[in-house]
Amino acid sequence: MKLDIYYTALKTYDSDNKNGFSWEEYKKFSEINHLKELVSLDGILNGLAFIPDLDASEEWKYMVTENGMVMFFFNNLEYVLSKVNHLEFFNLLAVIKEPTKEKADLSTTYDFIGYDLIGIGGDVSALTNCGGFDETFLPNDLNAYGLISEYDKAKKILKELPINNPEEQHADCNLYEVWRHKIIGRKTN
Repeated sequence: MKLDIYYTALKTYDSDNKNGFSWEEYKKFSEINHLKELVSLDGILNGLAFIPDLDASEEWKYMVTENGMVMFFFNNLEYVLSKVNHLEFFNLLAVIKEPTKEKADLSTTYDFIGYDLIGIGGDVSALTNCGGFDETFLPNDLNAYGLISEYDKAKKILKELPINNPEEQHADCNLYEVWRHKIIGRKTN
């Protein structure tokens, strides 16, 4: 089975953050004190690094849509790069929705950084932007990027979230495998 690989460029969120929720406030809120950088697919915390022109019909062929919703993923790497060529820092990500246990083979250009759980029909991460689901996972289950490192653990959390939180809208999620480009958009320090 061939996996679809999508691309996106998201804003960085770390101790150098100058917008919105301060880094220290976020770590206190999330209780993920061991974070070195948040590299989530969450559209609020790590929003798109660029604004697509939704009025340009040409751009729609690159945007991933699902059930009538525009996602923050794109099917063409060159398109994403053309949108961020003026930016100094961002996270260039390759993502696989509903991956298999065998990871994609992207390691020559990207570093695997973990799995994220994004609420179905939205762009909120159940791992990093819902205030915690302590009956399903704890902050120390997340890696230094705010993601789950092991596939089996991510699948277990994905399965248990809606069972343990039947009234929570962000508990029904899709699983994403997340890879970050080794060089493009990265800080050098």
